[in-house]
Amino acid sequence: MKVLITPRSFPKSGQKAYALLREKGFEIVDNNTGKSLTEEEMIKMCADVDGLIVGIDPVTRTVMEHAKNLKAISKYGAGLDNVDLDAAKELGIAVDRAAGTNAVSVAEHAVGLFFALARSVVPTAMSTKNGEWGREQGVELNGKTAGIVGLGNIGKNVARMCKGIGMNILGFDPYLPADDPSIQEYGVKMVSLEELFREADFISLHSPLTDETANMINKDSLATMKKTACIVNTARGGLVNEDDLYEALKNGTIKAVAEDVFSTEPPEKGNKLVALPNFVLTSHIGAFTVEANEKMALKSAENLVRMICG
Repeated sequence: MKVLITPRSFPKSGQKAYALLREKGFEIVDNNTGKSLTEEEMIKMCADVDGLIVGIDPVTRTVMEHAKNLKAISKYGAGLDNVDLDAAKELGIAVDRAAGTNAVSVAEHAVGLFFALARSVVPTAMSTKNGEWGREQGVELNGKTAGIVGLGNIGKNVARMCKGIGMNILGFDPYLPADDPSIQEYGVKMVSLEELFREADFISLHSPLTDETANMINKDSLATMKKTACIVNTARGGLVNEDDLYEALKNGTIKAVAEDVFSTEPPEKGNKLVALPNFVLTSHIGAFTVEANEKMALKSAENLVRMICG
């Protein structure tokens, strides 16, 4: 049996995962290109594999149709938007994800960006590096209202941390059962998306990218927010209409935004949104911690073994 492993961080974090796969008799092929694979490269490298451990590389219908031996796809991470799930189902290819393994890391990054926006950490630090001594008055997070869109593993961890800070918490998740214990445990008030956007001081996005959630941050939703509102997006770039966001930040419709994801990664040089002083972009590092990578690697290997070997 042969498995292709595409995530570039896997070799550094996956020692236990490699040991498990070798113990189960897998021949391992790593992605040694130093970058995410294109569809054409995926087609070539998946041609004779039985299993696939994949990061953000495209697993399209075409890729799967050319991978005649492919039995299982294991996602190194939580989001499956790069995998054609309908095609996998039609072709009888099992799919699973390493759900929850990066939840703490991404949640910590999201809350860290709350602090960064509240205290203008990035522009102030850049000002100091440039020999200036600019000071911008910040705000405390304590007593402010956090609005969490999506209360899966990551969103729940954000709620837990916000409760510890002393924030009021609004939540929106149409798929969360009304009796989920986290609602009471973390003091979350479940509201409509419209109310969350209208009332929250700090909005944190943790939704998957679907037809329903694409561009949920747009001209209309931005217009309903407080002028002092801050948005943090550590989920998917497609949740935000970047042209609308640029206009809102430039015109002072809202205060500031920090993202760890973007429509095109990395963005083109000179991107007008990235250039704004009240926009912060980190390089998709939310899940990029020692602990999360080790947990994701092992879980994705365990999932692959279970799907193929039983």
